[in-house]
Amino acid sequence: MSTISQAGATTLTGAISMTQPDPKTVGPTGQSQAAAGQGSAAQGGTSGLRPSVLQLSIRDKAALYSAYMSHIARGGLFVPTPRAARLGDDVFAIVSLPDDPAKLPIPGKVCWITPSGVPGRPQGIGIQFAANDAGEQARLRIEKILGSALGSDRPTSTL
Repeated sequence: MSTISQAGATTLTGAISMTQPDPKTVGPTGQSQAAAGQGSAAQGGTSGLRPSVLQLSIRDKAALYSAYMSHIARGGLFVPTPRAARLGDDVFAIVSLPDDPAKLPIPGKVCWITPSGVPGRPQGIGIQFAANDAGEQARLRIEKILGSALGSDRPTSTL
C-alpha cells in the first residue's frame, strides 16, 4: 500500500507516485502558463477553468495493471490522490510508464472517484482517456505493456 506525504506537491511512495505541479505556474502541456498562454476560460473543463494537471509515475507492470481501467470505454487510469474532484472534470495527466523514458501526455475526464475511508481501496480518481489521438495512443501503449495480463482476474484499484 502506498503512503502519502505532503510537502508542496502530493507525492506517493511505492510503485506509483503522483505529483501535482503548482497550478499557477504549469499549464496542461507541462509548460509554464506564460509560455502556454493559459488563463482563458475557453481552455478549461466543465467549470470554465483549465484542466487540472497531474504527474504520475508508474514504476512497474503490476502497478500499471492495478491503475489501468480497461472496463472504461477508451481506457483510463486510476490516480491515487487526496485531491477533490467531480465527475466530468477535465484532467490532463503526464504519465511515466515502466521502462519508458518518454512522458505520455493524456487528456481526459474524471470518470471515477474513490473517497477516503473505503476499505481496501486507495483514495483517488479515475481518468477516462479523451476520444482523440493522444487518448488512443495512451490506451495502445498501456495495453501493449500489459499484454496478456489484461485478461487477469486480479483485483485492481477500482474493481
